[in-house]
Amino acid sequence: MKTTLLYGQHGLSIEVPDHAVLVEPHDIPGIKHEEQAVIEALRNPIGSPALRSMVKATDRVAIVISDITRPTPNHKLVPWIIQELGHVPLEQITIINGTGTHRDQTREEFVQMLGSWVVENVRVINHHCQNAQELVKVGDSRFGCEAYLNKEYVEADFRIVTGFIEPHFFAGFSGGCKGIMPGIAGLDTIMSFHNARMIGNPLSTWGNMVNNPLQEMAREINLMCKPEFLLNVTLNGKKEITGVFAGELFAAHAEGCAFAKEHAMVRCEERFDVVITSNSGYPLDQNLYQAVKGMSAAHQIVKQGGAILCAAECSDGIPNHGNYAKILRSADTPQQLLAMIEDPSYQMFDQWQVQKQAVIQTWADVYVQSSLPDEEIRSAMLKPMHDITDKLKELQHIYGENMSVAVLPQGPLTIPYVDEKQPIPSV
Repeated sequence: MKTTLLYGQHGLSIEVPDHAVLVEPHDIPGIKHEEQAVIEALRNPIGSPALRSMVKATDRVAIVISDITRPTPNHKLVPWIIQELGHVPLEQITIINGTGTHRDQTREEFVQMLGSWVVENVRVINHHCQNAQELVKVGDSRFGCEAYLNKEYVEADFRIVTGFIEPHFFAGFSGGCKGIMPGIAGLDTIMSFHNARMIGNPLSTWGNMVNNPLQEMAREINLMCKPEFLLNVTLNGKKEITGVFAGELFAAHAEGCAFAKEHAMVRCEERFDVVITSNSGYPLDQNLYQAVKGMSAAHQIVKQGGAILCAAECSDGIPNHGNYAKILRSADTPQQLLAMIEDPSYQMFDQWQVQKQAVIQTWADVYVQSSLPDEEIRSAMLKPMHDITDKLKELQHIYGENMSVAVLPQGPLTIPYVDEKQPIPSV
């Protein structure tokens, strides 16, 4: 049986056994008239007055967007927001790129993300989580840290956050509060948000918004300087808009999460010897750091001692920013990495991604097909492979002719799960 994984910008065709199980979200067609749907949502929002009526012509407006690793269609959403705010002079609008701890975007990337008209006519800036001069304290978190956010966001008269709602491997779902926390938070605040205890909590997992400590902290810090308006969307595998959720931060996001959960959660009868996954293609599979999400989706349904085959193009490398690669070189085994990260005295940003990866690797073998050299894959404690179909044939010698296989063509756009009395341990 042939199937195609979301991989890079063009996909990856593979051959799998005829008995392999395809695990995909329910197929939802894109909205035919996207602009009309978004404008309607801005004018008749959830739990909020219409956007235009809330913004005065004299207001300084901040629009927070997600960075280039997310497929949020801001080249559509932002111009439609600005169109709706036609009474506000363009020089009073600032677009803040919510990089979190990620790298800056270049001007060319901003054009790709927002369109040339926006970049040429509206001020667009990158958030810098480590630059104290660009941050301001908004309060003290009950999670044990001071809360710092982007100064231009805090000082704006009206704040808008955009985003894309999809299953998230430790925050339950993306979008909503995550656009602000960690999108435009200070590094120390992000470190508390992503510490080993928070990431290792069993409630910090795919599709769970109830008592999820990451969501609780994100909500708490958003309330310290709440965005006045949210515009989030859901997308299908073709990156077409399938749902628009606009209005009050919590109410609109909750409706979006319920919609995404209904269509993205897929129950499997049992675990599989081998699970093949993508990382949802470009832009999410730009680097190996992000590919941990695809591995985590597969982790939900692979047998202990099984194998995960992950296809992620990694056109942007490991990447070369942050500490992900450095942390991986700090130990010899995933078990050693976990012990190091779980030590309360250890603190290094990007440790959360390594922690999630190490948990997966203590459960199953992880193979990666990408554009990276084999030595770079091995340096991340992962196993390189060059052809998934060939690797399946090799694995039959381990798991037998009746080897069970599942395929997640859209990777973490799907939340696969198996009903079990004993769930997979998170640490």
